[in-house]
Amino acid sequence: MMPDALLMAAHFARTRWLLDFRQRDALERWQQQRLQRFFTHVLPRAARFRGLQPTTLDDLPYMDKATLMADFQAYNTRGVALETVLPIALQAETSRDFSPVYDGLTVGLSSGTSGNRGVFLVSKAERLRWAGILLARTLPPHLLKHLLSPWHAPLRIAFFLRANSNLYTTLNSRRIQFTFHDLLHGVEAAVPQLNANPPDVLVAPPPVLRALAVEAMVGRLRIQPSHIIAVAEVLESRDADSVRSAFGRIPHQIYQATEGFLAYTCEHGALHLNESFVQVEREWLDAERTRFQPVITDFTRDTQLIVRYRLNDVLRVRTEPCPCGRAEHSIAAIEGRADEVLWLPAHNGIAVAIFPDFIRRAMLLVGEQIREFAVQQRGMTLHIGLSLDGDASQVQQAVATRLADLWQELGVQAPTLHFTDWQVPPLGAKRRRVQMLSAPEGFLCTF
Repeated sequence: MMPDALLMAAHFARTRWLLDFRQRDALERWQQQRLQRFFTHVLPRAARFRGLQPTTLDDLPYMDKATLMADFQAYNTRGVALETVLPIALQAETSRDFSPVYDGLTVGLSSGTSGNRGVFLVSKAERLRWAGILLARTLPPHLLKHLLSPWHAPLRIAFFLRANSNLYTTLNSRRIQFTFHDLLHGVEAAVPQLNANPPDVLVAPPPVLRALAVEAMVGRLRIQPSHIIAVAEVLESRDADSVRSAFGRIPHQIYQATEGFLAYTCEHGALHLNESFVQVEREWLDAERTRFQPVITDFTRDTQLIVRYRLNDVLRVRTEPCPCGRAEHSIAAIEGRADEVLWLPAHNGIAVAIFPDFIRRAMLLVGEQIREFAVQQRGMTLHIGLSLDGDASQVQQAVATRLADLWQELGVQAPTLHFTDWQVPPLGAKRRRVQMLSAPEGFLCTF
């Protein structure tokens, strides 16, 4: 049997050099070949798909987190019941020890920002495959040279997230030193550790990267990572600018969810869908086809199956081709979740979607006086929490003016604005800039 490190290296090499598609038709042929193999050899092993004989994805039902959790045992090929593994995931959350496994499977708990708590299962073979693919897609050439040079020290990766997992620690090897920093301990607690063991690669959610940038600019944090990756949340321009000012690096992004490794940033800064391993169907959210919800099928997984899984995310298409030449489609931005889309009635009585990026842009245009903000919709009222530098009444008036321009541009009725102080989210919680808590009464607010 091949040693783990060699198997991970094999997945790395295959992804980096053999699956580097430059022609779209070649990529699509590869996808169809892998899907047919997946239909034949993997789907029948899960009770939910037994007896089906699909030839295309259209022959299969949709799923989402709610359907997966409602029939968990039928959607995995090991017949593992939810009530068997949920206590393991919950105990890991409580103890902060994420090493236990069940029957050789890593058990994890998703963060639940979509409103539904999720459990995921990953086999050892899947962990090694994921690690090889992730490194192949994210390591820039200078760090690849570092990794492959035995006379260099191991590549040091500092990773901040709400929860650790055996999935992530799979990256540890003789050539990679992986360090997990628990977000529940806060950023300040990590500063001495980072100074003592400065990372080559810094991986964290955007608000954490911004907080670390502040620590660096005031002189408490003394690290110079050569590669920085934003994960878990939307990377806003203000976060990216802070990181670049502090560390001299433009942060890349990884679009990684419980459901799979979905997109990565190329050397030209474009976010490419990971289509060599994941089939992405698009459910368009507007008539102009500028935004869509992804429906994903991961044809590399063979434990917990992700088949026509409708994600609650809003992706904005990139119209211009990427100069990197990759055949995998690129996207302009991950705008947020579908429940972050606000709805307001147009003057003709039809509800109009207000995508979260519109709100973020309006706040950005107000200027640096806004340190933090959060917008929540309750019917025809927007509750806007602000953390400010400067005169509150002037900034609130500037926000009201920018939003009034936006409502006029979109042709919607203006909501009532209610300003409050911004509330610091709990440690480890994801930042929610924009949320639709309740739609305007009497309107159909759905895509």
